[in-house]
Amino acid sequence: MQEQDMGKRAMVSAWISLISNILLTGIKIITGVMFSSKVLVADGVHNAGDVIASATALGAMRISSLPPDEDHPYGHGKAEVIGASVVAVILFAAGIFIGYHSIIALFEPMPKEHILALVAAIISLLWKQWLYIYTIRIGRAANSQGLIATAKDHLADVYASAAAVLGIGLGLIGEHWSIHILSYGDPIAGFVVALLVLRLAWEMGRESIDVLMEKAIATEEIESYAEAALSVAEVQRIDRIRAREHGHYIIVDIRASVDASLTIQQGHDIIRLIKGAVMKQEPRVYEVLVHLNPWYADTPDNANLAPQEHKNNSVTDKENYH
Repeated sequence: MQEQDMGKRAMVSAWISLISNILLTGIKIITGVMFSSKVLVADGVHNAGDVIASATALGAMRISSLPPDEDHPYGHGKAEVIGASVVAVILFAAGIFIGYHSIIALFEPMPKEHILALVAAIISLLWKQWLYIYTIRIGRAANSQGLIATAKDHLADVYASAAAVLGIGLGLIGEHWSIHILSYGDPIAGFVVALLVLRLAWEMGRESIDVLMEKAIATEEIESYAEAALSVAEVQRIDRIRAREHGHYIIVDIRASVDASLTIQQGHDIIRLIKGAVMKQEPRVYEVLVHLNPWYADTPDNANLAPQEHKNNSVTDKENYH
């Protein structure tokens, strides 16, 4: 029930992000054109890309919430990761766009700034900062890759809006005090923001690729799953354990040794206990796949493993686990 409620909150947050981006795009472009503010127009065009990014993230979140089916037996969780990859590409394009226009602006006559353009930039900055805090909190709580990507997109907009505020503000100060060099604060700040946005896009893209390539999760987390499995009294040893992210949830594979004399029914019951223990340890675990190996107490350790399991295996005995 709590998971369903968190999912609804995540969807509401995604809709708020989409609607906000549409409104901010209109405000920035209209104000920028009216008062000839290149930095505000560029920020507005960047925001138009955010509309696409938000819509992509929202669609991916809706797909990821679908239950498993015949074609996708492990669920649709990676749809969010694909959506995050698209957002990373859009952010990369936005960084190139902002950087290019910032460099071009250095060689063009600096336009006069208007106080209303500064007001619009400040509103955008505050609005985006609130959206980032709101979205990242819900995204992390729901472990939603799509929503986290949207939050990072908002963070990129915070950078861009801060550059607009700085550039327009310096331009107004330069005009008032006749300090011509301050008018170049706009494109210089824009170029710095472009570098920050490109770095953010790189980090998002790398994280998405890691999940799509099924990179193993942190060793500390895997060890906690092993500890949970070993808490089941009948489990003598963890022969192998792996875990991977599948969007907003985790899938765990375990090979465990139990007494060879147990019946199939007893083995089935032990598997259910192992699954329950691991899922209780980490609520994000959606599926635990368990394979049982026979344990013979009067034979050497390696005799308990099939030949193909000897190589590159990390064996964890109940007695030696800390």
